[in-house]
Amino acid sequence: MREYLFMALVSAAVTYLLVPLVRRFAIRIGAMPEVRERDVHTTPTPRLGGLAMYGGLVVGLLVASSLTYSGAALRDNGVEPVLALIVAGGLITLTGFLDDWWGMDPFIKLAGQIAAAGVLVFFGLRLTSIPLPEDWGGSTSLDPTLSTIITIMVVVVTINAVNFIDGLDGLAAGVVCIASMATWAYSIIISQDITGSNITATAAIAAVLIGACLGFLPHNFHPAKIFMGDTGAMLIGLVLASSIVTVTPVDTTAIRDMNEFPVVLPLLLPAAVLVLPLVDLITAVVRRTSRGLSPFAPDRGHLHHRLMDIGHSHRRSVLIMYAWAFLFAFGVVGMSMIGVPVLLFPAVIALALAVLVVMALPRWRGKGGAHAAPRGGEPDDDGPPTGPMPPIPPDPEARRRMPPDGTSPERASAEGNPVIPAFPSRS
Repeated sequence: MREYLFMALVSAAVTYLLVPLVRRFAIRIGAMPEVRERDVHTTPTPRLGGLAMYGGLVVGLLVASSLTYSGAALRDNGVEPVLALIVAGGLITLTGFLDDWWGMDPFIKLAGQIAAAGVLVFFGLRLTSIPLPEDWGGSTSLDPTLSTIITIMVVVVTINAVNFIDGLDGLAAGVVCIASMATWAYSIIISQDITGSNITATAAIAAVLIGACLGFLPHNFHPAKIFMGDTGAMLIGLVLASSIVTVTPVDTTAIRDMNEFPVVLPLLLPAAVLVLPLVDLITAVVRRTSRGLSPFAPDRGHLHHRLMDIGHSHRRSVLIMYAWAFLFAFGVVGMSMIGVPVLLFPAVIALALAVLVVMALPRWRGKGGAHAAPRGGEPDDDGPPTGPMPPIPPDPEARRRMPPDGTSPERASAEGNPVIPAFPSRS
């Protein structure tokens, strides 16, 4: 336990200290584009925060590999997860860096994601089996070709799912941090009954990823001083996918006594920790393709955009999505700790959906939403306005607000309309 805490603290400290340097670098090279129509921030903000996260991950992984317990597991069974993540992470970070700086065709970016996933497979970080019920044949081993294809698909889908939710300050880093905490907790729980290097490697990778996200969040929470950009979103998606890949091939017969649904648990956890990004990814693809657009075409219809459009502030929208991700991920982990029937899982899903719906109701906007009046006359501390703009009054109403008389002819505009003095009290 101390080793995991140590590697997480090292990763967090390195990431936190590198962010100011990366921010100055991003400003110097011009990696802070103008505000786009779909953006929710109002001022140009530097990107490339993922460079600092990559530095924290590399140092954290190297520290983990040098420790006694986790280091032995990370070097066991001929798999080299540390080298795999450093090389694959470097490739995906370079891809994101070029996209954040110059812009990149979506299909070229997709090729970079596939190449990074291929690096993981090359170093042995792949799905070797899929846990299935005994009635279906039990755990099914995958041949090398099928293992490669499924692993690359899992990694690419996870990368894009995380990238799709990176639309609000602190959202992607917080959700991935929650998912990593759930993955780490699950690996620690099953390690009490199963010994295996893949479980320890999962816990180490998750701990380092938790540290990188926590080190970046103080700079990225609203109002953000820097964005992680595709550089960081694709990187943490890759690392999260690698932790899922290493923990999924678990022998279900070895965890039969943990609870009443051990067979589906190894598959249930990845779905639970990724439920929020996956829901956003699937709905975005369906929404765009139904309109005849490319699945990669940007728009303003993500879950976080909808929360803000109904009146929630920037921070409240992020916290709502934190709560939803936490409820799903740790609901599954909690059920793995106690014996519960499998029918309880639909109840957890229903509860999570109810929490999201209740917290997203428009009536909440009067309790801290974007349009709520400050209490006690104090100014709103929620940063610059990022929600919908107030309605523009119609032209007749605007004219009624204009002074009917007293405007000198020489101050009239060319169309004959009076001009309102800048300082009426001084005229």
